[in-house]
Amino acid sequence: MTDSQLIREIKDGQVEYYSEIIKRYEKRLLAFIVHMLNNTHLDHMAEDLCQETFYKAFRSLQSFRDVEASFSTWLYTIARNTVLSELRKSRNSEIYIEDSKVDPITSLDRLPEYELLRTEREKLVRLAIEGLPEKQRHALILREYEDKDYKEIADILDSTVSSVKSLLFRARSSIKTQLESYFSEAQWEEAKGMTNT
Repeated sequence: MTDSQLIREIKDGQVEYYSEIIKRYEKRLLAFIVHMLNNTHLDHMAEDLCQETFYKAFRSLQSFRDVEASFSTWLYTIARNTVLSELRKSRNSEIYIEDSKVDPITSLDRLPEYELLRTEREKLVRLAIEGLPEKQRHALILREYEDKDYKEIADILDSTVSSVKSLLFRARSSIKTQLESYFSEAQWEEAKGMTNT
């Protein structure tokens, strides 16, 4: 069954079909929320916020119109707004990068040198992403981690496609500027694929 067919069934009273919607989207939505909360003091709330998103979506399902947006775009918009609302409530949306959040490396002598360098580069890329302005960061996460197209990102961010392209250009340029002293060209190409961790 497609999302649209499932939603029609749910709207017609077959609420048990909502568990299928949750099964389809839970992992991807949780990953999106985890990325949004990465290195914040609220990252422990990711699962709760994911459940809250599904609850809000269920309560508002009667108002969803699939002619206006895809279900996934609508769901991600609810998730984004839920996370932003929680961040605003907690310390006026201040985000703290905590050094303690970097995953400890188990006994360095057991890891090949390449893996050590790779881990360090991944950390630098993640920190660079976290340092981006909010809209640039969210656009980049949706594009690179969630593989959303420009139109979907524009809908989720309540923006235009041209604005999204501009946000992504500025985000990538900023990250490249921050990191170019750490990477050779070959390393930069490799590092671009390292953010999916």
